[in-house]
Amino acid sequence: MTAIPELHAGTPFDDLDDYLALGRIGSLALSADGRRLVVAQSTLGEKATKYVTALWEIDPTGEFAARRLTRGRSGESNPTFTSDGDLLFTSSRPTQDEDDLPDDLWRLPGRGGEAVVVARRGGGITGVRAARCAPRFVVTTGVLGRSGESADDERVRAERKEKKVSAILHTGYPIRYWDHDLGPDVPHLLSAPLDALAENGQEPELTDLTPMPGPALREANYALSDDGAFVVTSWTVPGPLASIRNILVRVDTETGARTVLVDDADADLSDPVISPDGRHVVFTRESHATPDSAPRFTLHRYSFDSGTVTEVAPGWDRWATSVVWLSDGSGLLVTADDRGRAPIFLLRDGADPTRVTTDDCAYTDLQVAPDGSTVFALRASYAAPPHPVRIDITTGAVSLLKAPADLPELPGTLTEVETVAADGAALRAWLAVPTGASAHAPVPLALWVHGGPLGSWNTWSWRWNPWLLVARGYAVLLPDPALSTGYGQEFVERGWGKWGKAPFTDLMAITDAAVALPEIDERRTAAMGGSFGGYMANWIAGHTDRFKAIVTHASLWALDQFGPTTDAAWYWQREMTPEMAVENSPHLYVADIVTPMLVIHGDKDFRVPIGEGLRLWFELLSESGLPADDDGRTEHRFLYFPDENHWILTPQNAKVWYQVVLSFLSEHVRGEDVPLPEILGR
Repeated sequence: MTAIPELHAGTPFDDLDDYLALGRIGSLALSADGRRLVVAQSTLGEKATKYVTALWEIDPTGEFAARRLTRGRSGESNPTFTSDGDLLFTSSRPTQDEDDLPDDLWRLPGRGGEAVVVARRGGGITGVRAARCAPRFVVTTGVLGRSGESADDERVRAERKEKKVSAILHTGYPIRYWDHDLGPDVPHLLSAPLDALAENGQEPELTDLTPMPGPALREANYALSDDGAFVVTSWTVPGPLASIRNILVRVDTETGARTVLVDDADADLSDPVISPDGRHVVFTRESHATPDSAPRFTLHRYSFDSGTVTEVAPGWDRWATSVVWLSDGSGLLVTADDRGRAPIFLLRDGADPTRVTTDDCAYTDLQVAPDGSTVFALRASYAAPPHPVRIDITTGAVSLLKAPADLPELPGTLTEVETVAADGAALRAWLAVPTGASAHAPVPLALWVHGGPLGSWNTWSWRWNPWLLVARGYAVLLPDPALSTGYGQEFVERGWGKWGKAPFTDLMAITDAAVALPEIDERRTAAMGGSFGGYMANWIAGHTDRFKAIVTHASLWALDQFGPTTDAAWYWQREMTPEMAVENSPHLYVADIVTPMLVIHGDKDFRVPIGEGLRLWFELLSESGLPADDDGRTEHRFLYFPDENHWILTPQNAKVWYQVVLSFLSEHVRGEDVPLPEILGR
C-alpha cells in the first residue's frame, strides 16, 4: 500500500470538535460617520447543539482589538446603524416560562447604556433598514388576520397557538421556499421615526406601509433612502401557469403611497440600491431563461428625474453579486464572480469596469467610508474564512482589521489546476493538498462538485470545507465546470439544458489534469457533490467507474419527478423541458452504477425534496449494477436526517455528516476501517 504522508498536526481541522468551535463572522455594518464598524460572530452555545451570534465592534483603523457588544442567550443579528450612531439589531430574549419567542428590534445607544426594545410584533422582526441621514427605520414582519392590523394579528396568532392549529390555506404558488413553509402569515413593511420616544423607554408606533400585500413581499429585498423618505423594494406578482416574477416599486414612508418603478415582463428585478442623493436606484435584471438560453444578469439604473432605465456597464460579461454607491454618488463598487475569485470592481459612467482588488479572494458586505477613499468588507477565500478588511479604493491596498479571533492555521496548501476542454474552453480548479504530499508519498483525491448550478468554488464554505479532508490526507479538487459563473455568458451557455454533457466532460478533464500531478494517487479517487453537485455525482456514477466511492448529498435523481415537486417549479421548468429531463436524468442510468454510493438527504429539504433521495436509495438497491445481495446486504449507504433541510445546519448533525463521509471514503478509497460514530447506534 502506498505510504500516507505524515499529517500536519495542531490545526483546528484535525479534530471535528475544534473545527465546529471556530468562530464564524458575517454581517458587516458601518456607522454613517465611518467611526464605528460592527460584525456578527457565531460561536457554539453552551451545549454545543447550536450556534449563537454576538455583535462585536471592530476598530476601522486596525489599531485596537475587537470589543464584544452583546451577550444575549439566543444571540443577535441584523446589525444596522441609525443616523445618530446608535446600533439597531434583532434578538429574542427568552424567559424561563417561554423559550421560543420571536425576535424584537433593539437599540443600543452609541453614547453608552443598556439596549432597549424599539419595536416588537407577534410575527417577529425579520429585517431592518435605518436611514443614514434621518431618524427613520423600516422593518419586515409577518402578519396574520384579514385586516392586517396588529390586534388581529395577535388574536389569530394566539388562537392558532392555543388550539395547536398548523393548517395553511393557499390560493397561489409557491407554497414553500428552501427550508420553510410559506404562510399562514404574509410579510409587511412597517416604518416609524426613531426619535426621543425610544430613549424615554417608549416604543414608537409602527405604520404599516404595505397593508394587505398578499405574497408580494415574500423573499423581497429592499432599500431605504438616506433621507428616510421612501423605500424601493422588489415586489412579486403572479403570472400564468403558477409562475411569478419580480418588479420594482417605490413606497413612501410617511403615507405608504406605492408606485411601480420598473415592470419588465421578460425579467426578474431585484437588489435595489438607492443613490446617496435619492435621485437614482441601481438594480439587478435577471432575464427569464428559455430551454435554449441561460438567464443573463445585468445592472440597470432607474432615474427618478426622468423615469428612464439605462444599463450600467453594457457589454460587461460578468454577473454582479452585490452593489454599493460611492459616497458622492459618482460611481459604484461591485463584486462579481471572476475565475474562481470575487473581486471588487469600480464602475463609473462612460468608463470600462476597473478591478479594485487583485488578490485571489472573494469580497462581500461592502461598506463605503463617508470620505469615499476607503471601503470596508469581509474578505474570504479557500485559504481563509471571512474576516474584516479595509481597502483603499484608489490603490486597491488591503489591510486586515482586528477580528474577534485569529484566522485558523491550515493543514495544507492551496494551488490551482488548469486544462483545456474538448471544445477548447479553458478550465480551472482550486486544489487543496495536504502538507507532506509528494511524488514519494502521493495522496488520494476527492473531486468536489459545487451546487447551483450557477455558482463557483470561489470562497470559504463552512458546510463543505475541504480542509477537513485535507487534514486526513486527501487532496480536494474544487473545479468550475460549464454552467459556473465568473467565466462569461458563453461558459454558462455551454452547459445550459445539457447538464450531462459539457459539465460532465469538463469535470473529467480537470480530474485528469489533477491526477496527472505526481503528488496525487490516481488509483484512489472519490467524487462528491451537493444539490446540483449531487446531481453531477449521480450522473458521474452512471457514466464512469473510475472513482472508488461517490458521495451524493441533497441530490437531483429523477428530473421528471424533481421538476414539479421542487419549491420553485416555475423557475426550473424554464430550462427543464420534458425532452431535457429525459436526456439528462441520472435515474435512467441506474443499471450502469457499479460504484458504492453514500446517499445523504434531509427530510425538510424543499428545494430538492426528500422523494429524490428515497427513490435514489430504492433504485440503487433494486436496479443498479451493484444491488443488494440475496440477504439484503449492500455496499451503498443512506445517511438520513429527519429534521434537517437542504443544508445540515445543527453542529452535532454536521459532525455526524463528516464522520460518516470520512468513514465511507476510508473504507472504499483507502481500504481502511474507520468506525462510525457510536451516537448513530450502530
